[in-house]
Amino acid sequence: MFQLAGLLHARGFAVTVFHARFTAPDPSRHPAYDFVPVPEGLPAVGPGTVVETLEHILALNGSLEAPFRERLSALLEASGAGDEVACLVADAHLLTLVDRWTWRGGWACRRWCCAPAAPPASATSWPTPCSSTRGYLPVSAESQLDAPVRELPPYRVRDLMGADSSSRHGHDLMCKLLSRAVEAVRASAGFLLNTFDALEAADLATIRRDLAGVPVFDVGPLHKLSPASSSSLLQQDRSCLDWLDAQAPVSVLYISFGSLASMSGADLAEAAWGVANSGQPFLWALRPGLGRGAALPDGFAAATEGRGLVVSWAPQEEVLAHAAVGGFWMHGGWNSALEGACGGVPMLCRPCFGDQMGNARHVEHVWRAGIALDGGGVLERGAVEAAVRRLMRGEEGEGMRARARELRSRAAAAVADGGSSRLSVDKLVNHILSL
Repeated sequence: MFQLAGLLHARGFAVTVFHARFTAPDPSRHPAYDFVPVPEGLPAVGPGTVVETLEHILALNGSLEAPFRERLSALLEASGAGDEVACLVADAHLLTLVDRWTWRGGWACRRWCCAPAAPPASATSWPTPCSSTRGYLPVSAESQLDAPVRELPPYRVRDLMGADSSSRHGHDLMCKLLSRAVEAVRASAGFLLNTFDALEAADLATIRRDLAGVPVFDVGPLHKLSPASSSSLLQQDRSCLDWLDAQAPVSVLYISFGSLASMSGADLAEAAWGVANSGQPFLWALRPGLGRGAALPDGFAAATEGRGLVVSWAPQEEVLAHAAVGGFWMHGGWNSALEGACGGVPMLCRPCFGDQMGNARHVEHVWRAGIALDGGGVLERGAVEAAVRRLMRGEEGEGMRARARELRSRAAAAVADGGSSRLSVDKLVNHILSL
């Protein structure tokens, strides 16, 4: 969202950021923007399980609605600002906060990753995107998980959002969340996606067909189009770039599981020993809280001395563009997958929840530029060691690396002058000004 804000600001728009307390930004790092905090009135401790995450998002919507309306109304009434505001950009999961406002319409801004919706066969199926209407979910037997999803090849049922819900309650929460998001998109004045045509041409064509009447703008990769100011909410340790300078070309495995995903202490230990036993040089951005209070296992530092570096957070885009990096182990989040593709780096994916399972499947079977580790079972060090070796060495690894470099070339063409994403941004700006 900050990358999109930077892109719009560079085109002459003023930017006001409404934000909750959870992962609140530091206004001092973005002096060109105005910031409006919206108190959510919820506990400061973040959710843990998938069901708790879904409950948290829905509770967040309810608690934010009244204070958000008050602050938005005050902004529009102040000094005639309502005559100057061009649009409101919101995540589709939160757009229900404003979809009853008639002012200027709404804008949904997120990558469309609701796999249970499938890309629907007709626009009339969009208001009810739950896969239960198609017979995929909820899963009643383990044998169903590997069945193909006909509408979304090469997805399996286990790759759908909600397939990991172990209860009817969790399944119902996921359906509710997705239904709200789809309804928000259909009611919006435009739909923004952080992707580009040469990466997902068929999916974009399907979305445009099924969202007839709602203009769709593929304005990604945003991190390549936005001005070079950091959008990270965590403090980056830039000393790792100096360490990378001393490493051999394409020799380093970069590890980062994103800003929100977590793993058990047991999985963290298995991941660490798998990396250690692979013998591969590595840079690990080990975010505080990743292991839910657990630390790297005793003996790991000694076993990897001289060939690894652990930092609390890293400047990911620069790391992935570094000549020493030959592979990226990540959680399957879309932003990370897109950054890996744009860096020309093959990926090892260990998905946790949400769209990550589908993204990991896409990386392995559509882009053919990585390996997906099963996100449903317990992580095992032997499987990690074997996957790291496949990714980083030999003919198979070089094939994945070559296909990742092709993705990088497509991304560069999309953001070049006259490229598809540059043209889409022009269309977006003109559309906003026409509202």
